[in-house]
Amino acid sequence: MERTPTGTPVGVDDPYDHAGRCDHLTSDGACRLAREYADRDPAFARERARADYDCVAAAEGCDFRDCPHYASTTSGRECVRCGLEEVRMAHDSTARPLLEAHHLSYGGRDGDGAHGGGDSDGDGDGDKPSHEITVALCRWCHTKVHKSFARIDDDASPDVEALAEREGRRTKELDELGFQTARDRAGDE
Repeated sequence: MERTPTGTPVGVDDPYDHAGRCDHLTSDGACRLAREYADRDPAFARERARADYDCVAAAEGCDFRDCPHYASTTSGRECVRCGLEEVRMAHDSTARPLLEAHHLSYGGRDGDGAHGGGDSDGDGDGDKPSHEITVALCRWCHTKVHKSFARIDDDASPDVEALAEREGRRTKELDELGFQTARDRAGDE
């Protein structure tokens, strides 16, 4: 099983089995990083410009592993392990989110802060993996994955504590949506 830089398990054997579409991929199949942020890696941007900014994975026989700048970070609204949905409290800055981004692989960084480093083929076998891959996990599943042999693809149900926290937030949310007349709010009799 893959491990974090500190040695805790990430819950998968191959992060790419759970990776999604590249964050830099546009709807027309172009590489946004090369087109809009060429200064981050000028050589890569020149190469993509010669290929009409087509995504590296769009080339025949290639996939996202072949791109030195591939990144798949979560924007998930539910835990990929147990299915717990996020309920955010808009006006409570102290409320900890129910979901957290869980790294399956960490993007390597060169000395100058640019992505890359590690192995050149992007397969994560070098000293530093070269691609950042994240999924959404609830706090409870996140702890289980890092502190035990739990896997992100286990058939799991949300913890009782997680369900209670989510329902407590939904109750607060419904209370805020409830209608109350001005007379009731002011306490007039």
